[in-house]
Amino acid sequence: MLRGACSRLASSLRGTRAAPAATAQRRLHASGARPLADKSEGPEGPARAFDPALLEFLVCPLSKKPLRYEASTNELINEELGIAYPIIDGIPNMIPQAARMTRPNKKQEEMEQH
Repeated sequence: MLRGACSRLASSLRGTRAAPAATAQRRLHASGARPLADKSEGPEGPARAFDPALLEFLVCPLSKKPLRYEASTNELINEELGIAYPIIDGIPNMIPQAARMTRPNKKQEEMEQH
């Protein structure tokens, strides 16, 4: 079972590999050096889309429940907890402090009702 999941993850990631030049530019950028400008890319480089096939492997780090991808906001949504994790440059930022609340919490709801 684990081998099958690993091979599916590997095959889905194979299609998202960057060209060697793009990888080198990211490494230069991460090290603080300025990469040469490429005329075919925008100011931040090519936008990478999130691969929904990864939802098979990703779960909320807080509840360990599956997440839903919302393309309009480019976020992974946890309906149960009412939080949304942003996806930046095709990479989900699943740090709980980076998540935003999608609905008011129970204390806020109780205060609004009274």
